[in-house]
Amino acid sequence: QVQLVESGGGLVQPGGSLRLSCAASGTIFSRSNMGWYRQAPGKQRELVAVISTGGVTNYADSVKGRFTISRDNPKNTVYLQMNALKPEDTAVYYCHLFSEDSWGRGTQVTVSP
Repeated sequence: QVQLVESGGGLVQPGGSLRLSCAASGTIFSRSNMGWYRQAPGKQRELVAVISTGGVTNYADSVKGRFTISRDNPKNTVYLQMNALKPEDTAVYYCHLFSEDSWGRGTQVTVSP
């Protein structure tokens, strides 16, 4: 059974940084593309960043140049480094494993003075 557990969220001031982690178990992690999504109150869930099995990355325009997705296959973990955070980045951030369409429970990120 696939399990994805996100961590690293919290409260940060505008301009600050956070690093999210998503640990996977119960799957062959290295064989799946991985993604980070977010959902703000009253809005639809949106794609933030994806990373392929080969390490190719893609980002939403709103986070390009500020966020970096990476993966560590031996640790079965995907990361999202978030810099220069803005209040509009406030959301619940979810990890997604594409090969089995699995989701974590999410981690809250709040950007506020």
